[in-house]
Amino acid sequence: MRKTGALLVGLLLAGIAGPALAGKATDTLVYASDSEPENLSPYHNNLREGVILARNVWDTLLYRDPKTGQHQPMLATAWTWVDPVTLDLTLRDGVTFHNGDPLTAEDVAFTFNYVLTPEAKIVTKGNVDWMKSTEVTGPHSVRIHLKAPFPAALEYLSGPTPILPAAYFRRVGLDGFSKAPIGTGPYRIVSVESGKGVKMVRNDKYWPGSPIGKATIGKLEFRIIPDGDSRMAELMTGGVDWIWRVPADQAEQLKSDPTLTVVSAETMRVGYLQFDVQGRATEASPLKDVRVRQAIAHAIDRKAMVDNLVRGGARMMNAMCFIEQFGCTEEGVPTYAYDPAKARALLKEAGYPNGFDIDLAAYRERDYAEAVIGYLRAVGIRAKLNYLRYAAFRDALRAGKTSIGYQTWGSFSINDVSAFTGIYFRGGEEDLARDPTVIADLQAGDTSADPAIRKAKYKQALTRIAAQAYALPMFSYPSNYAFSADLNFTAQTDEVPRFFAASWKK
Repeated sequence: MRKTGALLVGLLLAGIAGPALAGKATDTLVYASDSEPENLSPYHNNLREGVILARNVWDTLLYRDPKTGQHQPMLATAWTWVDPVTLDLTLRDGVTFHNGDPLTAEDVAFTFNYVLTPEAKIVTKGNVDWMKSTEVTGPHSVRIHLKAPFPAALEYLSGPTPILPAAYFRRVGLDGFSKAPIGTGPYRIVSVESGKGVKMVRNDKYWPGSPIGKATIGKLEFRIIPDGDSRMAELMTGGVDWIWRVPADQAEQLKSDPTLTVVSAETMRVGYLQFDVQGRATEASPLKDVRVRQAIAHAIDRKAMVDNLVRGGARMMNAMCFIEQFGCTEEGVPTYAYDPAKARALLKEAGYPNGFDIDLAAYRERDYAEAVIGYLRAVGIRAKLNYLRYAAFRDALRAGKTSIGYQTWGSFSINDVSAFTGIYFRGGEEDLARDPTVIADLQAGDTSADPAIRKAKYKQALTRIAAQAYALPMFSYPSNYAFSADLNFTAQTDEVPRFFAASWKK
């Protein structure tokens, strides 16, 4: 049994540690997280846990090497731009889905045409709305028609656009697919149990020549354990092999355990506050006044949160994107230093000398949200926390039922600003500001073939978003991973645990 001093003793006394069922002896890598995707279809959830499952179960047309950033053939062996809005792709022969059906051009065309229909009701529209339609041009070829030029298309085709099995999906429908999903990836799903998790086994018929290779570990299991202490106990007693989002102080304690490995790595995920700029949640909302939004920005000591709460390599962010994405910049973007006196002055100027009451919703890192609330109360803004599951949180924001949302976004691991800023400010359902100037700048940046023009337009949009304080970027998220010392695992900045690349130490 693994031991980590007083922490383990306390957890065991609490009676929350489980039996040792995972590990090298059973060739079963069990990983645990706190959240459950609302639907296992990769187009019908946008939770990070769903992204992880997608990358291990489904393949995409292209693959981006995380080390070099280069796009490589995957389900497509070749691609050619016919013109700026027409992309031809040649598909790989000999690939089969987990149920034995061969991958065909019809599967690709069905996938992309289906997700563009209103009936599909996908929750990841920003990942596909650059496409107009897809047609079959031969037994192993397709043509994608774009709505407008979109230089980032290859990046999207290598990430959040996995290929669905047309015949199977039509037969079972979305509900049936969520209960028994199939893909072409290195692992196949054998069991889905709502509220508990997903069991997978290695796809021993995985196609040869894949840039990611055949999985090494025989069985993979995702377990949903909402409570952080319970996840910790399961790790230390061998019930699970891998956990993440470990609080910084607990990660430090776990480093003393020789049976565990602890790794901290910055990710592309950024935490931020999003404001009900149009006052949909409350007609007389103070948030309609830019001075109030700016006051909130000055009221929060983001650096103190990074230094004392988040830690692990986190960085403050001043622009609404991850700083290393293409097109993201903080140059010339207005910044908000921690200044409670200025915050109070702005509130007084806006007509709120005594502050006001408001709601703030969050779905993860409750302690971060509570820290924000503490800072707001210090300047007279009496925020009340509404802590929700992610799907309910997202739907409340979209429906205009939440005044301030504390959330995070990992850009679906896409290294392009369109996957962050464009999602929240280009006029889609996530856009709470609906600023025509920002929308126009982002659309111009998305569709220009000239990288310099793209960067200039994105800079204009990011500058206006910050000046109007439509949202407040907080900081990048590090992820503290803790896993069995028997496991070879490499963390990546894109926040995608590649379990297919993991292995047991000999």
